[in-house]
Amino acid sequence: MNRSTLFDKVWDAHVVEHIPDGPDILYIDQHYIHEVTSPQAFTGLERRGLSVFRKDRTLATADHNVPTIDQHLPIKEALSRHQVEKLTENCEKFNVELFGLGHKYQGIVHVIGPELGVTLPGMTIVCGDSHTSTHGAFGSIAFGIGTSEVEMVMGTQCLLQNRPKTMKIEINGELGKGVYAKDIILYIISKISASGGTGYFVEYAGSAIRSLSMEARMTICNMSIEMGARGGMIAPDETTFEYIKGRERAPQGADFDEAVAYWSSLVSDIDAEYDEVLEFKAEEIEPMITYGTNPGMGVKISENIPVSATDSSKESFTKSLEYMGLEPGQSLLGKPINYVFIGSCTNSRIEDLREVAGFVKGKKKAEHTNVWIIPGSKQVEQAAIDEGIDQVLKEAGFEFRQPGCSACLGMNEDKVPKGEYCVSTSNRNFEGRQGPGARTFLASPLTAAATAINGQITDIRDYL
Repeated sequence: MNRSTLFDKVWDAHVVEHIPDGPDILYIDQHYIHEVTSPQAFTGLERRGLSVFRKDRTLATADHNVPTIDQHLPIKEALSRHQVEKLTENCEKFNVELFGLGHKYQGIVHVIGPELGVTLPGMTIVCGDSHTSTHGAFGSIAFGIGTSEVEMVMGTQCLLQNRPKTMKIEINGELGKGVYAKDIILYIISKISASGGTGYFVEYAGSAIRSLSMEARMTICNMSIEMGARGGMIAPDETTFEYIKGRERAPQGADFDEAVAYWSSLVSDIDAEYDEVLEFKAEEIEPMITYGTNPGMGVKISENIPVSATDSSKESFTKSLEYMGLEPGQSLLGKPINYVFIGSCTNSRIEDLREVAGFVKGKKKAEHTNVWIIPGSKQVEQAAIDEGIDQVLKEAGFEFRQPGCSACLGMNEDKVPKGEYCVSTSNRNFEGRQGPGARTFLASPLTAAATAINGQITDIRDYL
């Protein structure tokens, strides 16, 4: 009797060779690259006299270092400009397809892959970026790799990988009002900690997960890495197939039907055995917000910051609160906020922007709050313009910018000033992540939007 998990099925189908008492040689179906982790890899290939082995399985875009205003002008920051220029040079030299600035498909790497139909169920997918786990929402094994591994995949289309353990996180029940995918994943991480998934590949299951759209599933898988997991995945179903159907680079016609027949087999067997199983009730999840300097330091927005931490993390708990300028036992509701960032590979898709626009229509942002809305790709940007979303956001006083990673990380011009608070829909709240000395609260797009309107941390349920 089969006892395979979804992870086992996809992994086993890609093992080229197993090294006794060692790692597996894993074949990689799709390699995404960007300007930050690829330059040294290209240099390494050149030094060895190698070409990119599967150019048709390698796709590049510029995202981390790009500005989000005036993208037609030269990049101001010298390092950012250099990295984007090197990517362009390398892709030309090695004949790799690049969606650079100005290209109609340019955008955040983890947004463009799914929206083009390049990301498909049952694949192995890697990128020199930790949030590659996003693509696991399609029932693929997707994870981030380091620069030396980027070079290995470029040269061989294979990777040496130790097989991780498997964990199932099951969420059943019905989500409450004002609870979104971001709240689900922040809730899970707050329960198991920022290291609770270390050594595991996670499969998300249960009725609450199945009820989610593809874009919401991507948000959840995106942040698997924030609990220390190698990646996260969700079994493909009708929602997945409908999302993929008709996308530019997805299989078409009879090929699509044939693919769906295979994709439908990508489910865990009923008696599949996992190394760890966790269960949560959807009804217990509320809108969430972080208070500390890792994504595990989160609370329901109606709750206060914990009074103390466990002994093992007492020092980091105190240090986090000092950095954030907060007190144990404090409520975050009503805290004044000068910056709101809605974007990143976690929450910059058209569905996120539609939700935000639907909420802010006819409202105005607080005078003191700066609001940056960054679409995840040129396609998302165009859809927002076509639907009039950009106008709704601008009328509310929000700044609608051009695609890029933006203020998710302090690697480009969009930085939150030192000491300022930002309610952010991104994935990390580390010290200085959004700029030196910046202080980040992670939340859902609607919590961020409500905060922008009120100028202070707000429970979205007060509006629903």
